[in-house]
Amino acid sequence: MNSISSYLSKRLSAFALGGALIMASTALAVMPKPAPKTEPQTTLVSLALDERPVTRDGVGRASFAPVIKKVSPGVVKVFTTIRAQKTGISGGSDMNDQLRRFFGDQFQGRMPRGNSGAPRQEGVGSGVIATKDGYILTNNHVVDGADEVKVALQDGREFTAKVIGRDPKSDVAVIKIDATDLPIVPMADSDKVEVGDIVLAIGNPFGIGQTVTTGIVSAKGRGNMGLDYEDFLQTDAAINPGNSGGALVDADGRLIGINTAILSHSGGNQGIGFAIPVNLARDEMQSLIKDGHVTRGYMGVMIQDLTPALAKEFKLKDSTGALIGDVTPKGPADKAGLKSGDLLVEFNGKKVTDSRHLKLEVARTQPGETVPVKILRDGTSKTLEVTVKTLPGTESLAKNDKASDDTGTLNGVGVTDLDEQARQQLKAPETINGAVVTEVKPDSAAAEAGLKPGDIIQEINRKPVKSAEEAVRLTENPSDKTTLLRVWREGGSHFMVVDESKAG
Repeated sequence: MNSISSYLSKRLSAFALGGALIMASTALAVMPKPAPKTEPQTTLVSLALDERPVTRDGVGRASFAPVIKKVSPGVVKVFTTIRAQKTGISGGSDMNDQLRRFFGDQFQGRMPRGNSGAPRQEGVGSGVIATKDGYILTNNHVVDGADEVKVALQDGREFTAKVIGRDPKSDVAVIKIDATDLPIVPMADSDKVEVGDIVLAIGNPFGIGQTVTTGIVSAKGRGNMGLDYEDFLQTDAAINPGNSGGALVDADGRLIGINTAILSHSGGNQGIGFAIPVNLARDEMQSLIKDGHVTRGYMGVMIQDLTPALAKEFKLKDSTGALIGDVTPKGPADKAGLKSGDLLVEFNGKKVTDSRHLKLEVARTQPGETVPVKILRDGTSKTLEVTVKTLPGTESLAKNDKASDDTGTLNGVGVTDLDEQARQQLKAPETINGAVVTEVKPDSAAAEAGLKPGDIIQEINRKPVKSAEEAVRLTENPSDKTTLLRVWREGGSHFMVVDESKAG
């Protein structure tokens, strides 16, 4: 496992091309070079799936008590502790003001009794047990920045949890407790959910204890919540702060979503709640368990929604599909023959409704897979084959606990290639080569040494760096835990030493 994370893109706008919304255009990323074909990921955990369609016979149900008795043991309370910072608690490095407004985090900000040290912030959320051996789905914003995560089961047992991986771009996280034969919540096929289906929301609102509310699916495919990858189920089942990470189940007690957000002027429930569909959460869970980050597909196109005015100008009958504004030279789409002005109407056999939908489908496609895409060009329908590559900027944050087999250096550092757009953003001369730092974890040795996002690593232990991939290779299997870096920043180069022998 590599400690330095290749192709991590997060803070700098020049590198956030996997989901930045600019002038009504959605970028599916700009990749400097194709990624090598990879084998399909293997499933590391066995998940209980029940994909039968829910009964829709119109017959009312007198009580959901049998469903709740079956499901509620698999929904847990998640406690987090965060050390207070000098600048005050911000809810974690990845939760911006917009997410705070939607999610309503439950930090209490109180001093623990008998502790004369720095005050702590304590948070409360929810989680769903996905496997009998302790893998739990929750939200990224529930555990983001936490120094300690604890889980309380319905039977009263409490465990210290390990953060396996988290994905800020979709707000999914996976934690693990050391236990066996746990109660689980079986998963349904969220693609089969229909507006009007009865749903139950189970979680820990306001930290008062497990609570169940009921409602219906109000809408599907909601977005604009401030995340890069969104496909929310909307429900009027009461969801409040503290429900985050809890279960949204159907009338048969099968998991269809992870409760995530509320739209509220008061901070409490107003009948508009959102849940991550379990199909999306399940895919990301497998990737987080396998790699510690989510690997996403990439086409290399700039796309936008098709408005009625654009449809008229392009002589199209309706406004569905994603209009291609630009194609990255030598990228997957360019090699497949896609051009600016093409309207992409089907991707891998699925109808494309808009640019957000296309972005999700591309991201969920396994890098290396070749898929058919149907386009309209000058009124003529064409089907092309695109070999999807790995999205630069794929998250690699996330492992709060250092793995015992980690033999690399520069823990908590993320890098990406120095492409032309990054070069312009950083005002780096053409003579400068290296890998751009996109993330430095605050508690890492690299941060203590002074490494910052936006730095360009030119050398590692006096060996030149020309790409992110090379930076990763140069941190593998070091002779010791001291790394000499030559870094370019703000017009000049300087050296720094990152000493991880004293880490922790």
